[in-house]
Amino acid sequence: MEKENMNLVIAGHVDHGKSTLIGRLLFDTNSLPDGRIEELKKTCKELGHDLEFAFIMDSLQEEVEQGITIDTTQTFFKTPKRNYTIIDAPGHKEFVKNMITGASQAETAILIIDVNEGVKEQTKRHAYILSMLGINQLIVILNKMDIVDYDEKRFNEVKNIILNFLDNLKIKPLYVIPIVAKDGDNVAKPSDKMKWYSGKTLLQGLDSFQVAGSLTNRSLRMPVQDIYEINDKPILVGCIESGKLKPDDEVIILPSNKAVKIKSIESFLADKKEAEAGESIGITLNQLIPVKKGDIICKKNDLAVVANRFSANIFWMSKNKINVNEKIILKLATQKTECVIEEIKQKINSSSLKLLEEHAKELREMEIGRVIIKTLKPIVIEKFNDIPGLGRFVLMQNSEICAGGIII
Repeated sequence: MEKENMNLVIAGHVDHGKSTLIGRLLFDTNSLPDGRIEELKKTCKELGHDLEFAFIMDSLQEEVEQGITIDTTQTFFKTPKRNYTIIDAPGHKEFVKNMITGASQAETAILIIDVNEGVKEQTKRHAYILSMLGINQLIVILNKMDIVDYDEKRFNEVKNIILNFLDNLKIKPLYVIPIVAKDGDNVAKPSDKMKWYSGKTLLQGLDSFQVAGSLTNRSLRMPVQDIYEINDKPILVGCIESGKLKPDDEVIILPSNKAVKIKSIESFLADKKEAEAGESIGITLNQLIPVKKGDIICKKNDLAVVANRFSANIFWMSKNKINVNEKIILKLATQKTECVIEEIKQKINSSSLKLLEEHAKELREMEIGRVIIKTLKPIVIEKFNDIPGLGRFVLMQNSEICAGGIII
């Protein structure tokens, strides 16, 4: 049987040891390609360093020399229980953008904090994004315990500060673990330098989490990505966001509300009898009706919401501010339309979470808005917590993503 996979995001301040931790996880779970460690030892020796686990991530020689992490990567490691995909983004901005735009569909998170430096602004921002995206399987790790001489008192100080902050976000981490990523203390094996800590190691904590329930058991939602004409028959292609479908199913095309039956499921390999969430497929219908990119296919008695106004939380990422009622482009699944932010009910500082203003007139970079959005034409939506693919959107100006948001 194929082992299950869990998507994991590691969040936290840029210098708190993320790359070192990822390198350590790969090393401790024997998930590195053959010869990689020898190659790294050689590179590090030439540069006059000890073996640095962070360099496992910075695979390119020039990255090692510059001491920076460049690319957004997906890294894999395995335990006897399951496979893990680590979704890693280099800088703070990219992390925010990737998380909110759905480039990374993480179901579990590690929040890493340098126990010596304590909770930083970026730590708080990342925690806010995790809460906004509804990621509630969270482990907090306090790294670099060696720098504070493995001091339990310092561990508890920082632990209390972060737990209080997370409590305001209504997030309850399942574990708070003291570690030394570079030495492997409490990562895969219990540390003999912190006898005062008797809880789980990081890997035990991760293995205790549940893989998210499948979207297959939810309502059918298939956004139309494109329409191909093959041998004079139109084939609607797209990825099923949730639910499943089979030939003869009675479906409704939204927002036009046209009722049809599915005639066949077309896939590259063979005629399929059924398709489900996560699969990219083509379908044909039993009659010719106008369908366009951005339409959403639902089961007949189980429709999504069609609306031209909704409330959302957005995270503004552009250097240019946005004003109320300024025209902007909204992209949600395969749908695209002009819209305006009709009302900014609250404007919030993304690192302190302080309320900056009620009924604000503009949003600036790195501010959070609780807003009402009005679209030029009706679109098909869901609450983010019900069906993420139809509850997450981006706002664009001049083809640049300037905000990400979720429908509440």
